[in-house]
Amino acid sequence: MSTHLKKLSAAGMLITLGIIFGDIGTSPLYVFQTLMTEGKDASETFVFGCLSCIFWTLTLQTTFKYIVITLQADNHGEGGIFSLYALVRRYGKWLAIPAIIGAGTLLADGIITPPISVASAIEGLGQVPNLADVMIPGSKIILIIVLSIIVLLFLFQQFGTKVVGGAFGPVMLVWFLMIGIIGSLQIVHYPSVFKALNPYYAIDMLVTHPEGFWLLGAVFLCTTGAEALYSDLGHCGRKNIQMTWIFVKTALLLSYLGQGAWVLTHGSHINFETVNPFYSIVPHSFLIPSVIIATFATIIASQALISGSFTLISEAISMNLWPRIAVKYPSNIRGQIYIPAINWVLCIGCIAVTLYFQTSAAMTAAYGFSITIAMLMTTLLMSYYMRYKRHWPLWIVILILCVFVTVESSFFVANSVKIVKRLFFLVFEFGLIFTMYTWFKARKITNRFLHFVDLKDKVPLLNALSADQSVSKFATHLVYLTKANNSKQIEEKILYSILSRKPKRADTYWFLHIERMDDPYTMEYSVEELEPGKIIRVEFRLGFRIQPRINVLFRKVVEDMVSRNEVDILSRYESLRRFNQTADFQFVIIEKFLSYNNEFSIKESFILNSYFAIRKIAQTEAKAFGLDTSETRVEKIPLVVKPVTNIVLKRVDPEHHYTNEQY
Repeated sequence: MSTHLKKLSAAGMLITLGIIFGDIGTSPLYVFQTLMTEGKDASETFVFGCLSCIFWTLTLQTTFKYIVITLQADNHGEGGIFSLYALVRRYGKWLAIPAIIGAGTLLADGIITPPISVASAIEGLGQVPNLADVMIPGSKIILIIVLSIIVLLFLFQQFGTKVVGGAFGPVMLVWFLMIGIIGSLQIVHYPSVFKALNPYYAIDMLVTHPEGFWLLGAVFLCTTGAEALYSDLGHCGRKNIQMTWIFVKTALLLSYLGQGAWVLTHGSHINFETVNPFYSIVPHSFLIPSVIIATFATIIASQALISGSFTLISEAISMNLWPRIAVKYPSNIRGQIYIPAINWVLCIGCIAVTLYFQTSAAMTAAYGFSITIAMLMTTLLMSYYMRYKRHWPLWIVILILCVFVTVESSFFVANSVKIVKRLFFLVFEFGLIFTMYTWFKARKITNRFLHFVDLKDKVPLLNALSADQSVSKFATHLVYLTKANNSKQIEEKILYSILSRKPKRADTYWFLHIERMDDPYTMEYSVEELEPGKIIRVEFRLGFRIQPRINVLFRKVVEDMVSRNEVDILSRYESLRRFNQTADFQFVIIEKFLSYNNEFSIKESFILNSYFAIRKIAQTEAKAFGLDTSETRVEKIPLVVKPVTNIVLKRVDPEHHYTNEQY
């Protein structure tokens, strides 16, 4: 997204409508219907209570927590749980756990939001008089339409959204204007519905209604897009989101109040399992156009969530919380990415959800549990941000923490009854969280056994090897990736690779190090010549949203150094140098495998075995770092964490060991 669109402007606000508010903006399609279905009550007290809960949820959760407070936690303009984690991780190693849980539950939301949104829009055709008998929720024709839209949506991801992205804002503008105007037309018939904004009605319903507190699970659905709102901060900028929210919240409230007004004038004997108040307030002549607009709005909401899932996984890869998998760039728009593996996993998940639940009403019964957990994790990380990064007084941080932990814990408990209905998702959620946790813990374990040596002490040895004509040359320029943060050090395993077995003689040894920056889009490098023309270290400083395409980046570094006359890359072979041929560059990647010579605890054994099993289906190091295979050699070394020590081997003399028959 262009930087100027992050500044407050009409264009920026229009883009914001299309990118940020799709998920939360389409919630009126199913929230009020769910409340009326579960509450089984159309009295004024109950309707006012539901509307009051929705208003104060949008005010406390969306407006106060996310729009006012959380959007301040921007990481150089970027948002999302990993951006927030990057800001606070230095204040506690354990903070990776809430970040992992929050990200995993947020990703799990990606397989239910598209089906529930698209299904709730298409089911509106069931209220068109001539189609009512055919377009029954859960019918084959409804399922075919919903599945077709979902499959096409995921098929389209590989081409990027550059072509149609410009239409997202105008479509969502039409959507919000439509729901606001249609809602207003109903409010005119029952203006006293505005009384519902009084918090008394919310408290009264939660305390006195038979379902009461448990209806919070349905109320929570009105704010499910708030977490995604923060994740998309980097696309539009804080000011545009905050100002646009005023318009969006107004349109949402008018829609909810309009649905409430209609129920109070028409709904005493209506079966809300088949009748959706959202479409009931639409004029009959406008029903089909409203379904079309709603369908486009839900597609846009689904697109935003899918793009957010790609971004989340990309950040997890960069922060060593996810295995390296293929990441593609379908357009030249900054930050727009496509991850084939995640795309098709989400696609299969969405298809399975649609076929399993079949109706939007059934989906809402399982929706919301994951997001409450994600919101609680964000609250926890935000408390560290407010206290240690912004230095807010402790009493204010505790007060805010208590308010949101109380509210979100209430939503969590109310949603916990859905756990039985969402067993379908548990494997997916557990798989996501388990993969990130395993990757995080295993990296911690393996990094404990990284041994570094002082490179300066080895300079004479490397110089001698480079000049030794009796050793055949391995490469003119030999390149290694190093994890050593200290420029004067190098891993012992790299030195072993160069010197042991068949020594790797080269004219120039390059050591490349990648430092991940908290700034999402940093792209810098520095060069240090430890031995002029012989031993060179390149330090890449890359933001956590930048893919480490080392082959491309290193080539750029070499070009810059050649232009400054700092390095000679012409071939050292006389016959080739005469014709200005470029010298050869050889990358060496060192990969570990788990040695049998280990004695683990049960926990370490499980984590490391899981880690290496996952690595088998992940990308190779060479592909992950964008290295051409023709220039790359992979060496495998055993990882010995705890060597086997209790070996009892007895030596016996030959005459006692062999029998006469064996001679």
